[in-house]
Amino acid sequence: MSLYTISDLHLSFGVNKPMDIFQGWENYENKLKENWESVVNHDDTVVIPGDISWGMTLKDCIPDFKFINELPGEKIISKGNHDYWFSTKTNAERFFSEHGFNTVKILHNNAYIYDNYTICGTRGWVNCNTADDNPSHDAKIARREAQRLELSLIAGQKLSLGAEPIVFLHYPPVFEKNKSEEIVNILKKYQVREVFYGHLHNAENTNIVEGELESIKYRCISCDYVDFFPIKVK
Repeated sequence: MSLYTISDLHLSFGVNKPMDIFQGWENYENKLKENWESVVNHDDTVVIPGDISWGMTLKDCIPDFKFINELPGEKIISKGNHDYWFSTKTNAERFFSEHGFNTVKILHNNAYIYDNYTICGTRGWVNCNTADDNPSHDAKIARREAQRLELSLIAGQKLSLGAEPIVFLHYPPVFEKNKSEEIVNILKKYQVREVFYGHLHNAENTNIVEGELESIKYRCISCDYVDFFPIKVK
């Protein structure tokens, strides 16, 4: 039994939003499926932190979640900035149940146990130090996302006091030159030591930060950045 993660699947089986117009994304669905099946077993867990489907509605997402559901392992998914289909956790869970997508669970203001660890996370938000469209609006959302992360970490503590939290975010909390203070402060408060994030694409992206920073280890796990291979966490 192992824990894996990969983000930004950007599936579009149900809508006309092809990703293969971008360099490196040619035949990516088959590549993802082959790589996934080569490493993930049915008793493993895979966390997918955001940008899962281009579908605008849950109905649009049916073929995408069918694809995900049929892949090996249990999947724990959370919301990304392009997951327009997501309205509430309750609606998503009802949709999964109605369509028999029984290997998919939602991470949203809650947490899950994996061995001696808790799986926690939220979407996150843009770094307010670099956002220039509407800084006050971005700061408000960033505070809300920090609160959601804290709710998830508290939920993890209730599940298993003493278990070590592992955090999965969509937006990166750290950047090349600065960081999202709201999120990082919560990570420090709950002594999080490992954070996995997505959103940023391609290996040449200068905003990608990996490695240890202020006692927290960060890793980017966007699909194309990890060459469409689920990354082993534990």
